[in-house]
Amino acid sequence: MSLAFVFPGQGSQAVGMGRGFYDASAAAKSLYAEAGEALGFDLARLCFEGPEAELQLTANTQPAILTASVAAAAVLADRGLAPAIAAGHSLGEYSALVVAGALAFADAVRVVRRRGELMQEAVPVGTGAMAALMGLELAVVEQICRDAAAGEVVGVANINSPVQIAIAGHKAAVERAVALARERGGKKSVLLPVSAPFHSPLMLPAAGRLAQELARISVSAPKIPVVRNVDAGLTTAAAEVVPFLIRQVASPVRWTECVERMVREGVTTFLEVGPGRVLTGLLKRITEAARGYAVEDPESLEKALARMAAEGGMPVSAAGANAQNGVNG
Repeated sequence: MSLAFVFPGQGSQAVGMGRGFYDASAAAKSLYAEAGEALGFDLARLCFEGPEAELQLTANTQPAILTASVAAAAVLADRGLAPAIAAGHSLGEYSALVVAGALAFADAVRVVRRRGELMQEAVPVGTGAMAALMGLELAVVEQICRDAAAGEVVGVANINSPVQIAIAGHKAAVERAVALARERGGKKSVLLPVSAPFHSPLMLPAAGRLAQELARISVSAPKIPVVRNVDAGLTTAAAEVVPFLIRQVASPVRWTECVERMVREGVTTFLEVGPGRVLTGLLKRITEAARGYAVEDPESLEKALARMAAEGGMPVSAAGANAQNGVNG
C-alpha cells in the first residue's frame, strides 16, 4: 500500500489558509518565520490577515501556497506520514521537490516569488488569458485551439482530468476557442480570473530568466521520486530538477498523466497537502484505483486519518504513529 503526497498550485489561495497548522505546530510556525526572513516581509501576516488583493498577486501567491503546503507536510511528518512518491500541480511541483529534499525551503520560497514576477512580466496585463473547457476530450480541444489561433497563440495549458482542460494564450484567440468549444458540444467553457497565460509559449521569456534564478541555488537528488508536470516522468537525480522546472513554465501541466503514473507506481492513497481540495476532486475524475484525502488544517487531518484507517487506506508507518498519538480508527 503506497502513499503519495500531491501539492496544489495557484487558485487554492485564501486569506486564513494555513492558520490552523501554524497555531498547532512549532514546525509549521518555524517555516513561516523562515519564509518571512527569506522574502523580507511577514508572509504569515499576509496569509492569515490579507489584504486579499495583495495575496492574489502571483508574486505573493506563489510563496504563500508553497509555505502553507510545506508547513502542512511538516505536520504530517510529525504524525508519521511519509510519502513514497510526490507530485505537485504547476507551482506545487516546487513544494513536492522541497518535501522530497531536492530544494532547500528558503531557496524555493525566493525562487517562486521571482517566478511569479517573471511570469507576470512576460506578457502585459490584458494581453493574455486562460480558460477552462469542460466535457471535451484532449484531441478535440487541441483541434479547437488550432482552429481558433488565426496567427495568434492559443494551446493546452493544463490537462486536469480527461474532460477538464485549461487553455492559454493571446486573449482574443482564447475567446475564439471558448466560443468554438461551446459550438462543438463542450459542457461549460469559461474564462479564468488569472493575470497571465500560464503554461503557454507566451511564457518562454519567463523561462529564460527563471533559468538564471535557478542556476544560483544548490539542488540535491530527491529522497523520493517526484513526478514531473512536463512529461509525467520521475525526477530521481539532482541533474533532472532544474531543466524540467525551466521547461514547466511554458509547457502544459499533464496532471492526468501524473496521477496515472503514480497509480502505475503502486499508489493507492493520495493526500492533497496544502490549501484547498482541487486535486482531490480531480482525482475522482481520473482514476477509481486510489483514494484521495485533502489535508489543509488540523480538522481535515484528523478526518483524513480516521477515514484512511476505516477504509483501509492507512500506510503502515502512519497507522503506527496514530496508535502512539491516540487517534482512533
